[in-house]
Amino acid sequence: MSKLLINILKKRGNSRESYGVLSGIVGIVCNLVLCVFKFVVGTMSSSISITADAINNLSDMASSTVTIAGAKLSAKPVDKEHPFGHGRLEYISALAVSGLILLMGFELAKSSLEKIINPEPLKFSIVYIVVLSASILVKLWMAYFNGRLYRETKNINLKTVRQDSLNDCIATLATIVSLVVSHFFGLEWIDGAIGLGVSVVILIGGIGIVKDIIGPLLGQAPDKQFVEDLEKTIMEPEMIVGVHDLIVHDYGPGRVIASAHAEVPSDVDIMEIHDVIDNVEKEIMKRFNTIICIHMDPIVVDDEEVERYRQMVTQVLNEYNSEYSFHDFRMVKGPTHTNLIFDLIVPFSDTEFKKISEEIKSLFKKQDDTIELVMTLEHPFV
Repeated sequence: MSKLLINILKKRGNSRESYGVLSGIVGIVCNLVLCVFKFVVGTMSSSISITADAINNLSDMASSTVTIAGAKLSAKPVDKEHPFGHGRLEYISALAVSGLILLMGFELAKSSLEKIINPEPLKFSIVYIVVLSASILVKLWMAYFNGRLYRETKNINLKTVRQDSLNDCIATLATIVSLVVSHFFGLEWIDGAIGLGVSVVILIGGIGIVKDIIGPLLGQAPDKQFVEDLEKTIMEPEMIVGVHDLIVHDYGPGRVIASAHAEVPSDVDIMEIHDVIDNVEKEIMKRFNTIICIHMDPIVVDDEEVERYRQMVTQVLNEYNSEYSFHDFRMVKGPTHTNLIFDLIVPFSDTEFKKISEEIKSLFKKQDDTIELVMTLEHPFV
């Protein structure tokens, strides 16, 4: 079934939007059927856990509707008000889904606690077990189906739906356990207790979704391999001798904009290096579908004295903290002292910039008391 639906989709248009819409339509149909069956079974058996599971399927229908809306809205082209497109609406729609999941989790927890305080006998039937078992099979298929769609598109909404379907499998299995235990052991309170457990599963799933979404919305660090590939591409021309201050901005799937500083020899022809930079920017757009703006930083590369001081900085920093790095190194020599100017990159765990600066300066004074450091301390952008 999954292969058939995906093949039909590819024939009609293999876009990111179409994958999201397909997932939403399948989710609405499957969850509607499950909701009706579970609600009937829950009413007939007086089971709060079954009825709650039906309500959860109802919330899943709303989630599928939001998935469709997110796919449609995020695919809108750029306009005057949104020059970088509407891709982040995909994250916002997933955040809305997580809100619905959390709301249902809290409501179920409340109902389950009431059931624990005032338990009622459950009506046991093999028919109920069969219906709920069938529900697990449907949800397992939905998890598999959305997993395949996610692997095709990396759409975070589809990952959310996949995880939610797996959570539903666990919740429904717990419901079956409550029916069996209540029937054979006479523990009427077990239904409320397991219903409470189901609510915890739902809440955990919702919180997990929120964590996945908040990152790209706040501006999380880019993928390490992507960063390495960008830096490697920038460094391909021999004329570029270093790269730093690479910043990646994510405006939604397929809408990535970056900037970087490329170190180039200070004595090269400016028109020649400008042409090299232009070609690198075009190559990055071609390979990674990423717009990048590269700033040129001229550095001295053939001066023995400058190189000697650069090696001194490297040695001192390695002795102080091997995780530190520097760039934009310059030397300004005067009659009484020598200024060493550079940007110092320190890990996020190091926040006492004043203390770090004073300690490093004292180390250089021990090497040469005519050295004056002009450092700009900053955390890495990637």
